[in-house]
Amino acid sequence: MSDDQPTAGAGETFISHLVELRNRVMKASAGVLAVFVLLFVIWPGPAAMYDFFASPMIASLPPGSKMIATGVITPFLVPMKVTLLVAFVVSLPWVLYQIWAFVAPGLYAHEKKLIAPLVISSSSLFVVGVAFCYFFVFGTVFSFINNFAPKSISVAPDIENYFDFVMTMCLAFGMTFEVPIVVIVLVRMGIVTVDKLKEIRPYVVVGSFVIAAVVTPPDIASQFMLALPLWLLYEVGLLIAPLFARMTQAPKETT
Repeated sequence: MSDDQPTAGAGETFISHLVELRNRVMKASAGVLAVFVLLFVIWPGPAAMYDFFASPMIASLPPGSKMIATGVITPFLVPMKVTLLVAFVVSLPWVLYQIWAFVAPGLYAHEKKLIAPLVISSSSLFVVGVAFCYFFVFGTVFSFINNFAPKSISVAPDIENYFDFVMTMCLAFGMTFEVPIVVIVLVRMGIVTVDKLKEIRPYVVVGSFVIAAVVTPPDIASQFMLALPLWLLYEVGLLIAPLFARMTQAPKETT
């Protein structure tokens, strides 16, 4: 009987973690759904949000040009997908809070105090990355593509393909701007040291340009716009990580 008790206790703990994870996922999903309903019903509506997302492409097309929809229900589905994407970005602080709240029981009291700064900084950096992509990158990319196109063809992008491209680019830049948070967490958890991260700096630089070449269109401007922030934000993470590690030390810990 005594041999079975530890096993039973471990099983109960595992089940309780699964229940807690399910609850956090449900709360995060409910938050995204609530924002989606507000955006869909109240303001501004799926059509207006898609027009906003499409404005960089429309601005680069010849005057009077429009995008096309090749599917029967595409004019309905694509604006709904845009609304869901916006709802996710708007509710990102709530989603990140649920993630950190799930991890919080395994943290010390002085570490739990930094959950709010991490949630705020993670959400802010992601939004900044998406905004950087929308306001700076798209104008360069779409102008390059449309100027490169032969004059004998009429450029009329399909709205579904356009949404897939915009979503991929926005998520890529949003995740890129999360690099400092990733570096800070890896260092604080003891998975890797700052010195080790500095040693692999050359590989990070090369990897940044490789990722940019895969994600972005084949123009140098957009590739540099992704690769350079990825590298620079990695350097920012290296500068902040030691400070964060010292701030989260327990009172009895020594440097």
